[in-house]
Amino acid sequence: MVVSFECVTRSTKTEREMFDLARSIDSHTRSQAASGERAVAGVTDGLIGLGQDVTWSARHFGIVFRLTSTVTEFDAPHRFVDEQNQGPFASFWHEHRFEPSEGGSVMIDRLEFAAPFGPLGRIVERVALAPYLRRLIEERGRFLAAS
Repeated sequence: MVVSFECVTRSTKTEREMFDLARSIDSHTRSQAASGERAVAGVTDGLIGLGQDVTWSARHFGIVFRLTSTVTEFDAPHRFVDEQNQGPFASFWHEHRFEPSEGGSVMIDRLEFAAPFGPLGRIVERVALAPYLRRLIEERGRFLAAS
């Protein structure tokens, strides 16, 4: 089963500024400092673009995870999608959308993911992963909007 959710972040920054902050490896690393997240392969700094990969290493739930994702869709400065191609999830898809709004812009993060391990994974998705990932995405959005 796939779990999905959406997070909306309002910012005084322009659509282009938020688009670039969201695809910045350096901004992502700073926004996730609490988990020690860092880019260890692929694009490890600067801005990521279409067809490029990044491998992240981070500690979540006391365990070090590695996740490699690829930017599979790219429509600057409106939207990009990254998808896990190697990592702990059975599937992981993250759409980043950007829209102008009065006084700035709106960033909309939409995630769809599935955990491995069958029925046990379904329980973990709902009880632990969805709330945890939502919190991480919301924190990241606040960080980017304030950067």
